[in-house]
Amino acid sequence: MSERTERSEGREGMPGQQGMSERTARPTRRSAGAGRFAGPALRYLLLLLMTVLLVGPFLWQLSTALKSTGEPIYGPDTTLLPAHPTLGNFGKVTEVIPVWRYIGNSAIVAFASVVTNCLLGAMAGYALARMRFRGRGAVFAALLASLVVPFEVIMVNVFLTVRSLGLVDTLLGVLLPGAVSGLSILVMRTAFLALPRETEEAAAIDGAGEWARFWRVALPSVRGSLAVVGVFSFLFAWDDFLWPLIVLKNPDNFTLTVGLQYLSGTFTNDQRVVAAGTMIAVVPLLAVFFALQRMFFRGIGEGGVKG
Repeated sequence: MSERTERSEGREGMPGQQGMSERTARPTRRSAGAGRFAGPALRYLLLLLMTVLLVGPFLWQLSTALKSTGEPIYGPDTTLLPAHPTLGNFGKVTEVIPVWRYIGNSAIVAFASVVTNCLLGAMAGYALARMRFRGRGAVFAALLASLVVPFEVIMVNVFLTVRSLGLVDTLLGVLLPGAVSGLSILVMRTAFLALPRETEEAAAIDGAGEWARFWRVALPSVRGSLAVVGVFSFLFAWDDFLWPLIVLKNPDNFTLTVGLQYLSGTFTNDQRVVAAGTMIAVVPLLAVFFALQRMFFRGIGEGGVKG
């Protein structure tokens, strides 16, 4: 009898225990599902916030450049989308300043900076990554130190050097301080370090010299990193304002960033024209980036293999 009663009690207690386990498991499953949903939602919310902070000012400036004279750009009645879009503000920019001349000057400096940074930065980066010479560690330490020194600290000495060379008020004087940067050398050094040595060793066995191994083997293998250096060099040279403002005196030699300051002086109350000039300066940057974006992201991956 005792065994039967124990079995029956055990059978009667089993459904109750199962019910308790099911009731305790339901909140756990719900909390796990809520956690899985909250993680992606928080990430998307942060991405949306960053998009608004980064893209928002650009869209607002573009909207201001397209608004007609009667549309408000400040106050509670302001809207993001212009009611009557117009390109007349861009025409006013060309009437106030010789914008095409300034674009040409900026293009000369920017493209020359791309060439010099890619070539000289690749040569210096290859030397630091592959060659063995006395003082290589000191050179690399000086390179890293140059990355943390603001240009404003050495600006006076750079200007005195440019003046002693007779390059004041010339586009070459604007180009010279940024002909090769520490960032360009560091990016190329990291890219060359990520390359396997076997390929270059095979070329050396075939009789290729140091220059041939650099030019024919190593350099074609880091085209993505060259794109990274090119994009950053173009960006820095095109956007630079302080150094061209100091070096250039003749308005015919002004770059676009320096020439745009005349818009705010002539049209002090018409921010639409200032916004249109800003858009003219931004368009080449977007064009270069979108043209090289695939190689740009490929180059970021090359530098991350052996950083």
